[in-house]
Amino acid sequence: MVIAIGFEGSANKLGIGIVKNGEILANCRRTYITPPGEGFLPRETAEHHQENIHEVLREALDQSGLSPKDIDVVCYTKGPGMGAPLMVCAIVARTCAKLWDKPILGVNHCIGHIEMGRLITNAKNPTVLYVSGGNTQVIAYSRQRYRIFGETIDIAVGNCLDRFARVLKLSNAPSPGYNIEQAAKKGKKYLHLPYCVKGMDVSFSGILSYMEDKIDELLKEYTPEDLCYSLQETVFAMLVEITERAMAHCGSDEVLIVGGVGCNERLQEMMGVMCEERGGKVFATDERFCIDNGVMIAHAGALAFQSGTRMDFRDSTITQRYRTDDVLVTWRDD
Repeated sequence: MVIAIGFEGSANKLGIGIVKNGEILANCRRTYITPPGEGFLPRETAEHHQENIHEVLREALDQSGLSPKDIDVVCYTKGPGMGAPLMVCAIVARTCAKLWDKPILGVNHCIGHIEMGRLITNAKNPTVLYVSGGNTQVIAYSRQRYRIFGETIDIAVGNCLDRFARVLKLSNAPSPGYNIEQAAKKGKKYLHLPYCVKGMDVSFSGILSYMEDKIDELLKEYTPEDLCYSLQETVFAMLVEITERAMAHCGSDEVLIVGGVGCNERLQEMMGVMCEERGGKVFATDERFCIDNGVMIAHAGALAFQSGTRMDFRDSTITQRYRTDDVLVTWRDD
């Protein structure tokens, strides 16, 4: 039995979660929200995390009904992510590990999403589509690694959607991607956009540049809702295409969608149509678990800790670049 606490702060979400043998005891989160038309910068995001992390930690401990002596391992996001926000959580995690005299373990953010998705949905060995503001990858497990079959060659799909939301001056509350999704539901007129799939990889920067450059001209003929609808349909079709190709290569009949963009109901619907045609099934989680959270870091860390993975305190650093396939998946041998 392992009780783990997880600290997540790789972007604008600050989360602390506690798990006990896969049971979620606490899942507390704060989000740094900027004014419409603005993104979040590393320094300001780090300051938000600094101001809120003690309160969130107390809330998580209270919610779980545990005290520090009950914790077996302190887990934190080692990367990938934004340097300054990552550092805030790493410092607090290191401090807690020292004060509480507990082992510490750095967790790959992407692995956290995958293992959280597998826990919540009970998907066995799915092809994984990991889509968020910072990452876009198609992943499958093989020989103790989560192998990347395809990915974005420039910006992430969530970054594309968020930046277009800024062009339209949509609110960042609760998130720009969510507001794009709601606007898209009202769109009726489809605009043909550049469709950029390169083998197993995708590119979103050209689509975004096209819409940014022509926005004034486009708004004369299309409503903002039409443009949101057109953008969603195009980028999600690209993601469905490369996911289906990965499924065919792996002989898989399951798709697990993880990451913040995985909350999008239209993406889930489009993926579901493809899976149904192949006799497969799509798995997804709601915003409690697909959006960055501390529970996923605690759970992935607990799995690694239970399987014998240990980290020297001197190695409890952060890295902004940390590939999904860099991690040896010691807790799986299938």
